[in-house]
Amino acid sequence: MDLAELGAFLKSRRDRIRPADVGLPTGPRRRVPGLRRDEVAHLAGASVDYYIELERGGAQPSEQMLAALARALRLTQDERDHLYHLAGRPLPSPGGPAAHVHPGMLDLLDRLTGTPAQVITDLHVTLVQNPLAVALFGPAPAADSPGASLAWRWFTDPASRHIYPAEDHAHQSRQLVADLRAAVGRRGAKDPEAAAMVSGLRAASDEFAELWDRHDVAVRRAERKRIVHPRLGVIEVNCLTLFSEDGRQRLLWFTPAVGTESGARLELLGVLGTQDLVPEHS
Repeated sequence: MDLAELGAFLKSRRDRIRPADVGLPTGPRRRVPGLRRDEVAHLAGASVDYYIELERGGAQPSEQMLAALARALRLTQDERDHLYHLAGRPLPSPGGPAAHVHPGMLDLLDRLTGTPAQVITDLHVTLVQNPLAVALFGPAPAADSPGASLAWRWFTDPASRHIYPAEDHAHQSRQLVADLRAAVGRRGAKDPEAAAMVSGLRAASDEFAELWDRHDVAVRRAERKRIVHPRLGVIEVNCLTLFSEDGRQRLLWFTPAVGTESGARLELLGVLGTQDLVPEHS
């Protein structure tokens, strides 16, 4: 562990990134070419004071925070591993929720500045969001936190369903379970993460258990969604999906449905930002 070197490494990676690389506006009054400390803190879901302490070498970040910093700073896999070594933390498992985001997806996500987009796992854990996705869905829980999977929250926390109109809930439940069954089949019965999720959900939710026993399988690809935003009301979007080669990660981006007012509402969303939002996402 070398916290002083960790701080220097974080600063060097922060200086390297331009605001446009992570979907942030580039204003005329910026005094630094790279990201500011407060911007990195925001992207990583940390307080500004805590991030400043990290750069000063005064704190040892948790594995959860390291994963968030690696995504915020767009680290390569080698850079991410170096970050973990400097912090004295074990490397995340290759298939775990803190797995390295597919570099091609991360690059594309950074270019999708005019539309909500996010990268999720096949178990519906959000790995990274662009600013518009945060504004539309709210900030997702940390990838390695309890209940990180939307599928888990959907069947164990009724409040998580507010993001969809009530009349769409049954459809969303069926889609989630059918997609999850496809993921479990792809991973194999001995995959510990998938097995733990299924057994836990079967015990926690009668609705999930009933749907799981139907053995329906359907991978979620392109689909239309109705999202309930707390200030803008219902926004109809087309959800498009790009899959990684192994199927374990997918990039979702959301475009306004033709013939609706959703285009104007998404533009307004960019102005409103993340004001008064409740964490939840698709």
